[in-house]
Amino acid sequence: METQNDSSHDLPLLEQIERDPDVTQADLATQLGVAVGTINWHLKRLVEKGYVKVKRAERRKLKYIITPEGLTLRARLMVDYVEQQFHLYRRVRQKVKDAALALRSEGVERVRLLGEGDVADICRLTCLEQGLTLAEDADLPTFEVRGLSVALLRPGEKND
Repeated sequence: METQNDSSHDLPLLEQIERDPDVTQADLATQLGVAVGTINWHLKRLVEKGYVKVKRAERRKLKYIITPEGLTLRARLMVDYVEQQFHLYRRVRQKVKDAALALRSEGVERVRLLGEGDVADICRLTCLEQGLTLAEDADLPTFEVRGLSVALLRPGEKND
């Protein structure tokens, strides 16, 4: 049975091949930040499943062609990716909204936000929508963003 990890590189691989059918495995490895052996394994799997065809362009050069089935897979993977991102957005937004409402009911008007990136941006916008002012004071309740998770820390609490 194929695991999520087995197919985690399928979408970026198919996108790169669609952009440049002459791309090398070394280039793919560099672009995706993985080992060439990993790319080789994923490409062999995609070829075995009929999503990609390989043609010899020159003696030592290969050309990768996405099949109609591969295009269908790419479209499905893209839809799955977008759905996952919206699910993450809604989950983070609801968590921050609930915490912000609780803080507002306690009379809190200012919070601090620690973290960067898209999840922090969702937190920032949600706090502002809920009437919370963002400030830098260390003694304020703090939304701490680590990767894809958000925690509300009260003054004096530390998140490990």
